[in-house]
Amino acid sequence: MSNIEIIKSLENKKIKKLSKLLQKKYREEEKKFIVVGDHLVEEAYKTNNLIEIIKTEDNNICLDIPTTYVTYDIIKRISGMSNPQSIIGICSTIKPKNIGNKVLVLDEIQDPGNLGTIIRSAVAFNVDTIIMSNNTVDLYNEKTIRASEGMIFNINILKEELISFINNLKKKDYKIFGTNVNGGKLVNNLELPKKYAIIVGNEGSGVKKEILDMCDEHFYVPMNPKCESLNVGVATSIILYEIDKYN
Repeated sequence: MSNIEIIKSLENKKIKKLSKLLQKKYREEEKKFIVVGDHLVEEAYKTNNLIEIIKTEDNNICLDIPTTYVTYDIIKRISGMSNPQSIIGICSTIKPKNIGNKVLVLDEIQDPGNLGTIIRSAVAFNVDTIIMSNNTVDLYNEKTIRASEGMIFNINILKEELISFINNLKKKDYKIFGTNVNGGKLVNNLELPKKYAIIVGNEGSGVKKEILDMCDEHFYVPMNPKCESLNVGVATSIILYEIDKYN
């Protein structure tokens, strides 16, 4: 290891280029994004999304992937973090697959931590596909990826215009269920067919009225009346658990 070449300059062309992946626009242009830390790098590797490793000489991860050695200051520069782990993965954006029978639709989720939590729970409770509205927070936001604990690599995720997408689902005989705090069935009383979509909405305003109007049924999560609402990440996790348990 003593003879390896280590990039030390923050002004190195490759380092400056990789640092741009912190920007959504550049991620979209390059069709690449970064993950930080041993666990996320290994998850990306297992699903063939890992293109390259950027790490310090003392990091112990060894994978059959092109590797560039850098200083810890460069790790901080590329990651945008003040105290990151000593390894970064450069990943290809995730290719969408065919939509399965169990679909979760996200209407304008804005907080990246909530999105990551929802992705993690969707994998845990056997959702086939997540559909994000066009104005949902960026899938490759660093906080989203961290909150998903790498589960971003283990589920089919697409971005769509929801009105037309839901219409297409209905034509394909999916039954559409929307969360509505003002009424509907209890979540554990839902009778789900083979093909269905569950819609959850924005942190502040919930599912938009025009989308609720497209639903076949509405439902809600019962709770103590002293609690006005739940965080959308928590609420969605409860919903997916209940649906997976009874169906």
